[in-house]
Amino acid sequence: MAAAGGGGGSPPRPRLSRSCILLIVVSGMERFVFKGVASNLVTYLTDVMKMSNSSAAKTVSSWCGLTSMLPLLVAPLADSYWDRYSTILAFGFLYVLGLVALASTTLARTWSPTNMASSFLFWSLYLISLGQSGYNSSLQAFGADQLDHDDAELTTTIGKTSSSSDEKSKKKSSFFQWWYFGVCSGSLLGVTVMSYIQDNFGWVLGFAIPMCAMVSSVSLFACGTRIYHYKRDDDEDRAEKRRFVKVAEVVKATASRLMCCRNVVAFSGENSDDDDVELELQESKPLCHESSGAMKVMDDKNMIQRERLCVPDKVKMVLRLLPIWTMLLMFAVIFQQPATFFTKQGMTMERNIGANFKIPPATLQSAITISIILLMPLYDKVLIPITRLFTGAEKGITVMQRMGIGMFLSTIAMILAALVEAKRLTMIKTVSSSSSVPLSIFWLLPQYIILGISDIFTVVGMQEFFYSEVPVSMRTTAFALYNSVFGVGSFCSAILISIVELMTSMEGRPSWFSDNTREARLDKYYWLLAFCSGLSFVLYVIWCKCCRNSRINEEETQY
Repeated sequence: MAAAGGGGGSPPRPRLSRSCILLIVVSGMERFVFKGVASNLVTYLTDVMKMSNSSAAKTVSSWCGLTSMLPLLVAPLADSYWDRYSTILAFGFLYVLGLVALASTTLARTWSPTNMASSFLFWSLYLISLGQSGYNSSLQAFGADQLDHDDAELTTTIGKTSSSSDEKSKKKSSFFQWWYFGVCSGSLLGVTVMSYIQDNFGWVLGFAIPMCAMVSSVSLFACGTRIYHYKRDDDEDRAEKRRFVKVAEVVKATASRLMCCRNVVAFSGENSDDDDVELELQESKPLCHESSGAMKVMDDKNMIQRERLCVPDKVKMVLRLLPIWTMLLMFAVIFQQPATFFTKQGMTMERNIGANFKIPPATLQSAITISIILLMPLYDKVLIPITRLFTGAEKGITVMQRMGIGMFLSTIAMILAALVEAKRLTMIKTVSSSSSVPLSIFWLLPQYIILGISDIFTVVGMQEFFYSEVPVSMRTTAFALYNSVFGVGSFCSAILISIVELMTSMEGRPSWFSDNTREARLDKYYWLLAFCSGLSFVLYVIWCKCCRNSRINEEETQY
């Protein structure tokens, strides 16, 4: 349902439909809710739940990891078996239920702090993760459905011309730019506004507002029911729904081959066609030759015949990406620090502006989002033209170089964090109070800003890398690998904290994460992260130069 503008003899200029705009607003509200809970959660766990700094950091990291990994399980089900509209409503209800439980638990704890309230807190967080996994992941796909319908109407209006293709491309670009703007705006408001309310007006109100905002988000989405456009369950959709059945059949057949050391042929009827029907990879180059065998799933008649499915070669293609996937884990570990130790670090510093206003430490996380919003346009309009003069490449720098620059910048951010923490520890010895240091919290800004810049390079580069390195039929797997970097990185952060705490607290010594700000040595932990990140960067450069190009060239010339 595209609104058109323009006049005279020129083609009408397409604009985003009401349904697309509504979904952008709904998505921004959801980001406001999630960031409003997640950005300052470590403060709630330490100040209200009385957790130690290390336990709170491990809890937040594990929860973020679970939240990042769950969409990998829910999204394929939403695509294959459930329609996206129903998925959004159902998981939106779970999302709201989790936020209601969180606000209720917080209110109950003010009356009677018990261990049972603590267990309800974690169950509410897990329920939020489950709701977010289906709600957020389906919203953008549903928005793309609206865009597809708008493109169809645009083709009807303008005709099948090059102008029509250009207008479609502009509309898609506009949609994703505004979607990104909505997500960043919601995140920015969630980090700044909610952190201030939670620190100054209490946690009950601080969690009740995201709950009300999520109710408004789901209600606003439901109000647009009449203006949405829904995909029909046509033959292509029914084929999509059989994908998991096909995967199960292939896994079963492959397991039987390994156990029986022979090819397996399965039938669902008495007769079968002798002709092989090859599973298309939707690309000009197959992943394997016809000489390698497995089995193949046939058409609507539920006939499963012998086929040459390249399961081993698909596994090899995924394994080929694992070295870079592994080297990017330290980048994901570093990105857990703003919501955990950076926030705790800021709580011990001078936060006053004027006589009455005190900056919430979690608010500084907004510097990452602001850096992305302000500097992203400069990347395309300034950096790329400059680098193009030196490299001669159309994109200025390659995807591999882009990710490497971001990894290097994240190492610099950790070095700065270590230096600032060392300065804080030096100054804390000169004051009598162990809870406040005459060092402005704005000393932490450079490390936040540099992390925002590294996000522009590495995160966007990761999306393009995993998307472009696999055939079309494996791109769901590619995006799963991209998302899993941050999920596994969050769990790695929790494991690393546990190991460091165990090693540094031996023989009765205070841990690097001690709750006593005079004894904690976060500077050493930051140096450890900087060293590990630098080592990952060096290995990344070596692998790119020595291995990757030759392997890809060999595989491209193999056929």
